[in-house]
Amino acid sequence: MADRFFDNVMPDFVRETESEAGGDSLTNLLAMPYSSLSQLLKRSALDLKETVVMETWGFSGQLVQDFTLYSGALGAAFLLFRAYQVTGNANDLSLCLQIVKACDAASASSGDVTFICGRTGVFGLGAAAAKRSGDQELLNYYLAQFRQIRLSSEIPNELLYGRVGYLWACLFVNKYVGAETLPSATIRQVAQEIIQQGRSMAKNGSSPLMFEWYGERYLGAAHGLAGIMHVLMHVQLKPDEAEDVKGTLKYMIKSRFPSGNYAASEEDRRRDLLVHWCHGAPGIALTLVKAAEVFKEREFLEAAAAAAEVVWNRGLLKRVGICHGISGNAYVFLSLYRATGRSEYLYRAKAFASFLLDRAHKLLSKGDMHGGDSPYSLFEGVGGMACLFLDMVDPFQARFPGYEL
Repeated sequence: MADRFFDNVMPDFVRETESEAGGDSLTNLLAMPYSSLSQLLKRSALDLKETVVMETWGFSGQLVQDFTLYSGALGAAFLLFRAYQVTGNANDLSLCLQIVKACDAASASSGDVTFICGRTGVFGLGAAAAKRSGDQELLNYYLAQFRQIRLSSEIPNELLYGRVGYLWACLFVNKYVGAETLPSATIRQVAQEIIQQGRSMAKNGSSPLMFEWYGERYLGAAHGLAGIMHVLMHVQLKPDEAEDVKGTLKYMIKSRFPSGNYAASEEDRRRDLLVHWCHGAPGIALTLVKAAEVFKEREFLEAAAAAAEVVWNRGLLKRVGICHGISGNAYVFLSLYRATGRSEYLYRAKAFASFLLDRAHKLLSKGDMHGGDSPYSLFEGVGGMACLFLDMVDPFQARFPGYEL
């Protein structure tokens, strides 16, 4: 199991100092005042952004093969949009819109409807960027395209390819364009269909809601209960629906491993193995933080903290990205810091980011760390690391891409 992650030998806490700590480069980063470290991370992020854009856009002759946010060009556009939010550089926003336009053309034949892997990601990000640029005509175009999308009755209920991923895209548009841009009645209808199907599959089971993805009942963020519950908690639910969401989350907490980690699926309960956003404690921790905010019950925050301990001990993965890498796992600590204000969580996010800043490029070049099948992408590659570094500039504005709103 240890071949999946680096042993975390970083101290549980290091006091910040204005002078160098006198240790190795990583120790010095851990002791560096946050304001200074965040500027280092920002500079590194902006350098990485240039590399990601060149590799995914410039060298391709501006031809898009993979349009998705997950592994394709839309991830570069998202990174540019995030950089614009941090720096206000209008060139980033302009280039973001150019890439979104190419993704629009490349996605024309796609039947996928989600934010992370489908066309609503293109239209949603396009609408958000057009809104920021003040281009009303382009905004109207992307919103019109979004509204033309129809959900098949056969679509599954999960985040990456299913109904929940469409629902998240609706919420993203309403956040960045304006409330009721996509009517709450539409959002309610989709949420109601998800809950009805979850109840139907859960009949005679221990959980109020249950879902399947290719025949397996997944628990994690990408395909399972955690991701579905996370998005539903952003919707105005009826009291009985909210109780079912709450009960499903409590069912998950009760079924965790003694280690505090979570199985990938109901069918995989013997393997306490994965500590990823997509499967395992990290993605579930983000959902539990949201549950604590929505339901105001301490049990959820305590369970999130327990999951975060797993991430600290086993989450220094030998991968760089946000789906199943160190960058994604760092967001657990940022989320808990926003929820609690406790400095130890900010330190742990700082520690994971510092590890990446200090060692990622060396480990990748030596082959000791995996850069992902799409090494410059947002979810698998260094695009996700750049996004994390930008989010470290202001932790209270940090959000896991395509998951936290």
